[in-house]
Amino acid sequence: MATSTTTSAATTYGDCVTSLRNSLSFLESSVSTLGTGVADFPRLIGVLKTVRHYELIPQPSLAAAEASLRDEIGPAIGVLLDRADAHIERVGRRIEALKARSDLQQGRMQHQDHHHHHAAKPSKKSKGKAPSMMMRANDGRKSLSGEAGAKLRAQALRQRREALKYSVERLELEVLQKERELRKRLENA
Repeated sequence: MATSTTTSAATTYGDCVTSLRNSLSFLESSVSTLGTGVADFPRLIGVLKTVRHYELIPQPSLAAAEASLRDEIGPAIGVLLDRADAHIERVGRRIEALKARSDLQQGRMQHQDHHHHHAAKPSKKSKGKAPSMMMRANDGRKSLSGEAGAKLRAQALRQRREALKYSVERLELEVLQKERELRKRLENA
């Protein structure tokens, strides 16, 4: 009997030792799994860290910041508006001057056409004048006589008038562009 009890106890102890070894191997495997999981914690802390992107600002602080910004920007906006107004006035005066100059040139062209039309038919008074006097224009410069000279002068004046018209149109477009830019700046401010 004692041998059978010893054998059964040895078998039971053997089963316990086997079971304990299995438990130890599972425990070692769990520890290694936990070790690999914990090794990634510094990276996970950085990834999972919450960051506040927006902060609520109290209304009085917001109003004070807005007032200080308005005080800083207000004079600069006033200066820019004054500059823009002065530039618009200057461009307007230039446009008016160019229009007046264009009208003057057009009047001169018409006067010269009329004058050359009458000069083509010499009167009795002009027969006695020397040919060199006929070669001079009213402004003292030498001019071509006859129909060819009149055509050249008319062509030059037409080209000048077209150039002036182009300048006036360009300046008007510049004024409109500046006004649009100024309106946009004022709307954004």
